[in-house]
Order: sequence, then structure tokens, then C-alpha cells
Amino acid sequence: MSAALLTTTQQEDYQKNGYLIIRDFIAPEICEHLMARAHQLIENFNVADVKTVFSTQDQRHAKQLYFLDSGDDIRFFFEAGALSQDGELVVEKHKSINKIGHALHDLDPVFNTFSRTHKMAMLAHDLGLRNPLLLQSMYICKQPRIGGEVTCHQDGTYLHTKNKSVVGLWIALEDATQENGCLWAIPGGHTTPLKSRFTRNMQDETTNTVLDDSDWNLANMVPLEVPRGSVIVLHTQLPHMSKENTSAKSRHAYTLHMMDGHDEFSNDNWMRRPANKPFTGFI
Repeated sequence: MSAALLTTTQQEDYQKNGYLIIRDFIAPEICEHLMARAHQLIENFNVADVKTVFSTQDQRHAKQLYFLDSGDDIRFFFEAGALSQDGELVVEKHKSINKIGHALHDLDPVFNTFSRTHKMAMLAHDLGLRNPLLLQSMYICKQPRIGGEVTCHQDGTYLHTKNKSVVGLWIALEDATQENGCLWAIPGGHTTPLKSRFTRNMQDETTNTVLDDSDWNLANMVPLEVPRGSVIVLHTQLPHMSKENTSAKSRHAYTLHMMDGHDEFSNDNWMRRPANKPFTGFI
């Protein structure tokens, strides 16, 4: 497969900055289609089953098997502001979900089809993935008023591979602005060392090990404001974050993480797949 999507300049910009913005990557109708499917999934979800809050502030979710065993399932995680102290919803169901993860690309027919389009495969090739494997997917709602902050992090902390081949695709299904909590990143920050590893042992205990305790230079953060239909490509070691959404507008996005199949997925990553459900690619 020959490179067809990225120009030499775009590839150079990605290598320099650690991120790349591609506008008009998908059509508005596809954005609507994916949003409608997510709405249907949430509609069919029974909120009485389990209520796990996803928050990068206190990381409570990281100790729960509902989260830890979501690598080969479709599970729903709530915004902290959606639940009372008694665990009851204080907003309507469709405004309560933080994200859906982490195997939409494998288990849901709509997201599977979208994630494995020829255009996605070409982009993976242009980014240097010789044998791309799809690792995880998330539908992120960033709800109005209560959309939580995602603190500064590197994806390699959570999806670690020996040769740092993980690439994140962050696809804006709605306009992402500073008002509703767009991504922020440090240009060139991917050249800094990995600051921490989030690992899981065989007893399902998780640990966050600090590798570099220096502070992020947050003054160098720039907002990555993009219109709907854009994709932001994220290097595995790029420091990035998003602020809370206090506006009346949601900020829906779909994310997909890939790696090169010639690389080695660390066996102490939090996310695991059973032997009969290995990571697969585009074929």
C-alpha cells in the first residue's frame, strides 16, 4: 500500500510536533451516524447494572474490574458530576456518560466498520505502522456542564510497547473548542521521556510508577481546536490533556489507538485481551 493521505510536510510536522491535525477527515454525515449509534448504545444500557465513574483526578475506576476487564467489551463510564453521593443519577442518562470503551472497534458493527475503513488503513500506513493492530477504542462524550478534566498525560503510560509504536487517532464528531473542552498539547513534547507507567499485576492490582518526577511545562500547552470531522494524530509520548467542559455544549469524539504488530505490547499493561481474542488489524 503506497502513501496516499499524508504529504511530506504533514509527516514532517508530525515528527516535529508529536501531533498532526487533519481537517475534513470524515464527512458530517459519518459524524452524525457515529453519534446516533452511540446514542442508541446508551439508550440500551441499563444504568442500574453498574455505576463506575471515570475520573483522571482520583483514579477510582482503575481499581475496579469493571474497568480493568473492559479491553474486550463495551462498557459505560459515568461523569463524576452525574451521580449523587448515594450513586443515583442527578442528570438524565444521555447526559451522564463520560465515555464508552474499550472494544467498540471489535464488537459493535457500526464502529467496527468505521474503524476498519480503507482510509484508516492508509493513514496507519502513512504513519509508519507496517502491520497495524487496533488496540482500543473509546467514545468520549465530554458532557455539557459536567464534562470532567483529563489531566496531562502520555498515552504510553497506559498503552506501553517496547518500541513506542502506539498511535492515537482522536476524531472530532462535534466542533472542539476551548469553550467545550478541546485537547491541549505541548508541541515537541513527545521527545521528552515517559514520565510514568500504569501497570497491572496478575492479582489485578494496579500501580502508577513515576519514572520522571519533573513537572510538565504547561505554559507551553497549545489548544488543538478543530471542526467536526477532523482527526488529531497523537504520538504515544505526547503530553496532552483537556480541561473540564463547563459550557452548554457537548464535545463528542471517537478515539482509536493502534500499534505496529512487529512491536511488543507490554504484558503488565492494565488492558488485557484473552488468548482467544487477540488484537487484530484491518484485514
